Amino acid sequence: MVSENKKLSKSSIKKFLIAIAILVAIGIAAVWYIFTETFTDTAIEKAAFTVTAHLFIKEFETDLVKSNKKYTEQIITVNGRIDAIENADTTVNIKMADSTTGSYAIFAFQQKDMAKVKQLKEGDSVSIKGSCSGGAYSDILQMHFINFKRCAVN
Repeated sequence: MVSENKKLSKSSIKKFLIAIAILVAIGIAAVWYIFTETFTDTAIEKAAFTVTAHLFIKEFETDLVKSNKKYTEQIITVNGRIDAIENADTTVNIKMADSTTGSYAIFAFQQKDMAKVKQLKEGDSVSIKGSCSGGAYSDILQMHFINFKRCAVN
């Protein structure tokens, strides 16, 4: 009776260790996929929507939930006037804002487009294509903001 319990116990431990090893392997594969994922160059992707900055921002102000469902993770071309250029360490962000509410769309650029972006100035009219990360409302600032990633100057 005791030897049967030992065999059962060793068998259970072996199955448990194999299951853990499989889960660890799946976890490593998932992390590797996420960290090595590459994206198609935004400049050559087809935009799902083409909008003007002012109307686009108003749409988010009107119905944030509906706008997020419609635009998040979509490639969008936004046409408008540059209200601010923010230089960070290795990137430049461009803002297009609604002057009446302070709400804005902010665009983070791909490294390969930095030369084009650095030639732009506040007040310039520009067409930017990027992946919309979605919008949010800031209770502190009392304004909406819409984030874009992987942007390219059209």
